[in-house]
Amino acid sequence: MAEEEGRLGRDDYSLSRVPQKERYSWVSVAVQRFGQLSALSQFLLGATLGFGLDFWTAFWAITLGSVVLEIVSIFTGIMGQREGLSTSLLARWAGFGKYGSALIGLVIATSLIGWFGIQNAVMAEGLHSLLGGVPLWVWTVISGAAVTLIVVYGFLSMTWTAYITVPAFILLAGYSIAVVLGDHSLSSLITSPPPGTPMTLAIGATAVAGGFMVGAVITPDMSRFNRSVGDVIKQTIVGITLGEYLIGLIGVLLAHAIETEDVVQIIISTSGTVGVLILVTATLKINDWNLYSGSLGLVNLLDSTFGVRINRAWITLLVGALGTALAAAGILSKFVGFLTLLGVTIPPIAGIMVTDYFILRRHRQALEESARQGTIPAEVEPINWVALVAWLLASYTGYALNWGIPVINALLAAGILYYLGMKLFGKAAPLRGGSEQRA
Repeated sequence: MAEEEGRLGRDDYSLSRVPQKERYSWVSVAVQRFGQLSALSQFLLGATLGFGLDFWTAFWAITLGSVVLEIVSIFTGIMGQREGLSTSLLARWAGFGKYGSALIGLVIATSLIGWFGIQNAVMAEGLHSLLGGVPLWVWTVISGAAVTLIVVYGFLSMTWTAYITVPAFILLAGYSIAVVLGDHSLSSLITSPPPGTPMTLAIGATAVAGGFMVGAVITPDMSRFNRSVGDVIKQTIVGITLGEYLIGLIGVLLAHAIETEDVVQIIISTSGTVGVLILVTATLKINDWNLYSGSLGLVNLLDSTFGVRINRAWITLLVGALGTALAAAGILSKFVGFLTLLGVTIPPIAGIMVTDYFILRRHRQALEESARQGTIPAEVEPINWVALVAWLLASYTGYALNWGIPVINALLAAGILYYLGMKLFGKAAPLRGGSEQRA
């Protein structure tokens, strides 16, 4: 399906495959991936690790967490690249069925749009503290409108945003550590004990893996614009490794030097208000993906449940305006606990989708046949109750099991429970199906 001219923004193939001619170089996508990790949240993670761990323990925590993220991102990313489909749309033929994928889309959209509003409020507070001039709610509207406008024009405009914000962030990070090293010996920072309450390696690895697991699960939203499986692997290794190690370890060293986990205080101490402004602006690069993936989930929900097909750009405008308004009113800050709890339900989605797509391969023939025609399969099961039950049980496992890394517990539990359930109920056999043209 070619993108129609004259419509608002870009629909970005929200309900169809991304054709090869519309895909990008792996570098363009890798910059987007790194942009998701070059933000205040990643500096906060590094500073938190540095406040509770010595340098080398923090290094191994980042290593363990990064390996987990890269494995999940590569598998989900390959699914998106091969099929050219977003996460919530692909879920129809990767375990959940038509209405199950609608529920998945709703969960993802609620989580990401909620975080969009909360992070927008944080960005607005930073702008207000730096520039003042107008009430906080005005800055909230301005920052929310800026992100929404970028997302309305889709992956292309988000790529150009990354080309601007990512280099600025890297320069800031480099400048911050250079200032610190001017007053401290690198060897002393590496060998110094943590300045705060000690944490364990397991807790540190959990923080790293859990901090970006949602991003790993929704990788198909991004990787559907990749040209090859090799590109997915390269972008994942480069993007996540740079983000976790470069930004994370700089945060560790800065926490050891300044002896605080307060990110804003760290940046003010090293780079002044200009540094804070760049950091706040860099938050835009992860927040545009919150809104983008959230809009894709809602588009799939409306199509699956009500048969209503709406241009993704219009959905982006609507939910962007709603999220901005709620942030300006201060309402979303009341729901941080709910959104955190909701985040536990997202990792098991990847466990089920990967198991269905790579191991059971139930819809692979239908997907391959429709791919040759540039369409999506015509037939899809209405709902897969085994997947939904496995999803709920695995989510509870990740929440309740006080052992290991919660997101890994949830991922593995989902895959195992789903596989065993499908075998037990005799639903594991590959299915056949044709294709339908999506206008």
